[in-house]
Amino acid sequence: MKNPTIQDAKARLRITDLWTRYQLPGTPGKSCRSPWREDQKPSFSVSADGFLWHDFATGEGGDAIDFLARIAGLDRTTACRTFLEIAGGGILAPAKFTAPKPTAPTPRAKPSLPVLEIGTAADLEALAKLRGIGLEGLQWASERGVLRFTTSQRFGVRAWIVTDGQRMNAQARRLDGQGWAHLEGAKAWTLPGSWAAWPLAIREAADFPAIALCEGSPDFLAAHYFALWEQASHHAKRDAQCAPVAMLGASQRIHADALPLFAGKRVRIFCHADEAGQRSAHQWAEQLATVDVSADAFDFTGLVREDGKPAKDLNDCLHLNADGFGQTERILP
Repeated sequence: MKNPTIQDAKARLRITDLWTRYQLPGTPGKSCRSPWREDQKPSFSVSADGFLWHDFATGEGGDAIDFLARIAGLDRTTACRTFLEIAGGGILAPAKFTAPKPTAPTPRAKPSLPVLEIGTAADLEALAKLRGIGLEGLQWASERGVLRFTTSQRFGVRAWIVTDGQRMNAQARRLDGQGWAHLEGAKAWTLPGSWAAWPLAIREAADFPAIALCEGSPDFLAAHYFALWEQASHHAKRDAQCAPVAMLGASQRIHADALPLFAGKRVRIFCHADEAGQRSAHQWAEQLATVDVSADAFDFTGLVREDGKPAKDLNDCLHLNADGFGQTERILP
């Protein structure tokens, strides 16, 4: 065929053909290993018709032209031209594709944070009252360095902040419970420069066999109380076996560099009982399936708070009615 159109070329030359032509490692399929990165468990997929590919670990994907661009190191325009030439028989692909050696991630600047303070007794008591979280859980979060407070000209009010030891991710909320004026009333403010896709406190979870992966900062703090309540021999003794970790937003995918840090853990996902939360739970479970993780998602269906309202998140579960507590017995993994 002379001068095929893109549509003609895609019908003739599929991802499976490119995989064979470039002698990529492995075999393409619905569940296979990535041809260009180390893949401990199959986390790559090629559609049955050979038109589309998707990498569940990184979130990348596309059509056969995107696939060619990825394996040959081409920009989209050059990849289109090369794809047309291959489909028309005009050129031959290289005899063998050699995956580039992985490079260290580009250092990322830390966000510009205000002066962070360890919460006073009054701070912790105010936050405990605001969120209905037991004081012992907030004290443990403070001891772990993941809960801090601040008052600065930039904030204008006293605020509580969840962050991590590397200070790469931080989210602020007002201690008075009000929303941020500059965010049109939104209550959660992920501070500028934060690496929002990074699971907060995942490095702090290294020595724990289990992880409670929470959506948002209130559930993250609630998980600290649940861990002590369900697992510690006493609230004052921090011998819980489950570490709270947070994704600060349902729209965020777990950063690919963080996935290996979950390996070997027992993970329970706590996403809000809404459509966005369900999508996130499914997405995070798919990503965790690419590493050696035993994961499930907590189901809030049928759980009711003391005030008669349905429990929609982990923070709500601190206020279940008697029947709700009887149904759950144990919440964290």
